[in-house]
Formats: sequence, structure tokens, C-alpha cells
Amino acid sequence: MKKPTLRAAAAALSPAIVAGSSLCVSLAHAADQPAPEVVASLSTVVVTATRSEQPITDVVADVTVVDREEIDRSGAAALADVLARVSGILVTRNGGPATTTSVYLRGAESRFTAVFVDGVRIDSQSTGGATWNAIPLSQVDRIEVLRGPAAAIYGSDALAGVIQIFTREGEKGFFPSVRVGVGSHSTRELNASLRGGSDTVDYALGLGAERSDGFNAKPSGNPDRDGYRNESFSGRVGWKLAKDQKLDLTVLDSRQKAGYDAFTPGNDDQSKHHLQTVGLNWAARWNEVWNTRVGVTRGTDRYETSPSPYLTETQVSTWLLRNELKLGQGLLSVDLERREDDLRNGSTTPQRTDRYQNALAVGYGWRAGAHTLQVNARHDDDSEFGGESTGSLAYGYAITPNLRATASAGTAFRVPTLFQRFSIYGTPDLKAETARNVEAGLRWQSGTDRAGVVVYRNEVKDLIDYIAGPGSCVNGVGTYAGCYGNTGKARYSGVTLTGGTKAGVVNLGASLDLMRPKNQETGKLLARRAETQATFTADTALGAWRLGGEVQHVGKRYNDAANTQALSAYTLLNLTASTGIARDWTLLARVDNATDKAYESVLGYATAGRTFYLGLTWSPR
Repeated sequence: MKKPTLRAAAAALSPAIVAGSSLCVSLAHAADQPAPEVVASLSTVVVTATRSEQPITDVVADVTVVDREEIDRSGAAALADVLARVSGILVTRNGGPATTTSVYLRGAESRFTAVFVDGVRIDSQSTGGATWNAIPLSQVDRIEVLRGPAAAIYGSDALAGVIQIFTREGEKGFFPSVRVGVGSHSTRELNASLRGGSDTVDYALGLGAERSDGFNAKPSGNPDRDGYRNESFSGRVGWKLAKDQKLDLTVLDSRQKAGYDAFTPGNDDQSKHHLQTVGLNWAARWNEVWNTRVGVTRGTDRYETSPSPYLTETQVSTWLLRNELKLGQGLLSVDLERREDDLRNGSTTPQRTDRYQNALAVGYGWRAGAHTLQVNARHDDDSEFGGESTGSLAYGYAITPNLRATASAGTAFRVPTLFQRFSIYGTPDLKAETARNVEAGLRWQSGTDRAGVVVYRNEVKDLIDYIAGPGSCVNGVGTYAGCYGNTGKARYSGVTLTGGTKAGVVNLGASLDLMRPKNQETGKLLARRAETQATFTADTALGAWRLGGEVQHVGKRYNDAANTQALSAYTLLNLTASTGIARDWTLLARVDNATDKAYESVLGYATAGRTFYLGLTWSPR
């Protein structure tokens, strides 16, 4: 297997370039008034990079922020569709938006990305990783994507990075909003939100409901339509206890019922997902140099199927005590954190299993002149594995006011899931997966013009995989004989190129990922990972209309670890248009896969083809 080259990538991307260029030319000729900026504001504040609020200009790590305005402008149907536009992320599905969804960050497995909703960790101790299809996009206000290991800050799971999702916050005043939408496959949705507050109390409430008849997820299986229905609620209440003390309560509840195609022809297979997060946080500022935060959270992930009976439920509970101390131009943070995992699953012995991790983490960030330094260290004491120590070191140097160079190194780990250890396919003495990452970057921005490059290499040892076949271990029966094992090593290496500009009245953006996610034992590419990915976006204004388009390209992949089942490359064109039709009313139209490209992200599972969506929003100002 040859390594990807820029020449090969350019050849593979030619359909995307042609389509994107045509779109840009048409938009440029049509536009007659300026378009808003598409670059992140220099005043943007992020919290995921270090767990402390900091301006994005001070962040050394590779971070992307997606706000609600961008989400609305995209017209995306699901959270995974928004993430698919972010550099370094590849999304695969076993059918429609409500089916099993995997998010690969820099080519790494879904379980290697730590996921939080309003600071609440969510995870499945059966499959490993977050249940992406159960997170309702209608309740999402903001997404922060941190690429690169962050176990020295967050503990287990963050081998590839962290994705944190925030629901809406309240603010002083009264702000209602209602959105209705219809789309292909008899899709219909209704979302409503209410935000407001006073000097002492703020609140935000959101309700969402969506129905769809869907399409046949597996044409070679049952000839049925695999529809779905989603119902969701989010709530946030903030209470200012004193001048510099605040208490926040956050809740997210999402229930999803969806059809899917399993292994038995003729079955009307149905799945039920229930995702819930609850968080209580108290923050206090004692003086100019000392802050304290206490958080108590619980994330619950419940999954059930019928008529083939299966039920699994994971609860992740955390307690966090964080202190921050300003030391001159630096910020020192000290965390005491406890995490408890609880799995209820009929195929584990015992059927209810649990464990805990206690951790001490220390971080120090410093900025002076052109120099920025971030150092983190953490020790986790696991009730099953004992101690794991991780660390990271990152440095940034402003070569000029517009050009900045960064470099970092870090270690990370993920403990095996309780299912991987105690199910009938489990191996009790599995080792934790561990990683070592190095990367370097160069970023330039001047007004609306920006460019960046990041080069990285992440080495993972003791990779856990399912070893199929009788004789491989004592667990499993019949067709599913086999077990989980530490199968070897993987290397996730690559380069990410990003850029954007404003050509006349057209905002342009692009990213290109050249990756090599490889099993170092076999030399093969890891299953369903592409070596080449690219995204090209353009938007502008035409009178009262906002017009936009995006081209997404995913290169050739293999569905299996042996690299014998090829999945062809594909290029998609998505189009959006929105306009204000009256005071406080906005109309949005979107066409996904405008060229009706036939492709697969998972072998044997269909994709939607060309789809349409029309949404109407009432949001008084």
C-alpha cells in the first residue's frame, strides 16, 4: 500500500474541486452584498483545551469551535452531519441518522474520543464510546473539538481527543424560538426553546420531536423502511448565590426509537435508546487569583432491542473538585476527580459490574510575549488496573503577530470496557490501551484570510479488538465464538491542511486530511478509515438570501481489517439557502447529496441518496 501523496490526493479530489469551483463562480457572480465572516472571532472563548476558560488565541492545542449560528446555517439533520464537516473527522453509519454511528477522530476508533455534554461524561461500557446517534442536534448550542490526546486532563478515553457539546444557556431577557421542518422520507420535526433570566437567575429550556419513515438501511436484508422517532428535552438553570458564586443545574434527556436491519431476514428489528445527562456545578471566585469549582454529574446510556431481546445500560458518575490559582502570568490548576462506571448487561458475569477511578491532575499554563506554555500531569488509580500516569507538554511561539508555531507531546490511555472484560466474549486480564502522540503546527491569520497545517503521529499499544473463531479463546458460542484481546499496535499519522478567505463577497473555507491509520502488526489500513478526506465550503448573500454549499470528499477505504473488502471513494455536494420572509421569521432549504451519489460508509448498508429539507423558524428579537 502506497502512502498518500499530494499528487494522488489532488487526483482523487478532482470531482470535488470541479464542483466546488463551479459553485463558487456562480455564487460570486450572483452576490450583490457582503457576506458575514466565517472565521472564529478572536474573542472566542474555549474551555475544552485545558478545562479552564481561555481565549482561542491562547490555545496551543488543535481546536475547532462550531457555534449555533453555524449549525443553523448548515441545515444539518443530525449531530454526525455537523461533525463530518470538521477537519480530521470521518463519520460512518449503518443506514440512516438513527442507526449505529461511528466518529473517527484523526482515524482513531470512536472509543478513543472522550465525549461530554455540558461537562457530563457519556460513554457506553458495552460498545465503548458515545452513542452519537442518540445525541439530539436540536438541543446543541455549541461544539468544541479538541484533536490530540488529553488524558493528562480528562483521564481514560481521550487517546484521540475530546468532543464537548454544550446545550443552550440562559441570559437576561426573554427569548422564545420555534422551528418546524419537513423533509425527504416523510421527515417532520418540531423544536421549541425558551431562554431568559434576571440579574440572579437565568434559564434555558428546549423541546424537540422528530419523525421519519426512513429508507431501507440494508437492501440485501429486510425489504422494509427503517424509520425513527426522536424526542428530546434540555434544561439549564443558573442561580447567582452571591456576587462571585453561582450554581448551575443542567439536564439533557433524549429518547429514540428506530428501525434497523440485523441478521434475521423477516424481522422488524427495533432499537430503543435513552440518553440522559444531569450535572450540578458550583463555581466560586474567592479573590482576584483564586477560583474553585465543584461538579457532580451522571451520564446514563440505555440501549434495548426487539424482537431479538438485548438490554444494556451504562452509568458514568463523576465528582470533580477543581481549584485555579493565578501565579503572575501563569495559571495553576489542581483537580481531584472520581469516576464510577456501572454496567448492567445480561451477558456479563455478574450481570451488574462496576469499577471506579480516583485521580489527581495538575496543570500549568503560562503566556508571556510571544511564548505560550501548557503543562499537564495526571495520575489515575483504577480499582481494577491500579495506577496510570499521563502527561502532556505543549508550546506555542508567535513568529509574527499573524503567524504562530506550536508543538506538543502527550500520553494517554483507555481502560477496557466492563463488557470487554466480563461478558461471555470478555477477557478479564485485558490490558489498558495506551498511546504516545507528538504533533506540530503552523497557523496564520490576517483578517478573514487564514491557513494552517498540523502534522501528527499517535502510537497506540495493546489495541483491543474482537478475535473471532473457535479456539481463539474459551468464550463465546456458535457463530459468535471468540473473545476480546490485546491484538497489537496501531499508528495514526497524518497531516491536516486548513484555510479560508473572502473572495469578494464569497466566504470560502477548505480542509484536507492526508492520513495513514495503520495496524503496525499487519501493515494494513484500519477498517473503514480513509487516507484522504477533504471539505470545501462557500457561502454568500444574494439580496435577502443567504446561499451556501459544501463539497465533502472521502477517499477509498476497506470494510475489513484484512483490506479485502474495498469501499469506493465518494464526493458529495450539499446546498443550503435561507432568507427572512417576515419580521422574526426565517426560511431554510437544504439539499443533501445533490448529485444523488450512490455510496457506502459501511459495506452492505445503504445511504440516503438525494434528500431535501425545508424549515421555518420563528425567533423574535
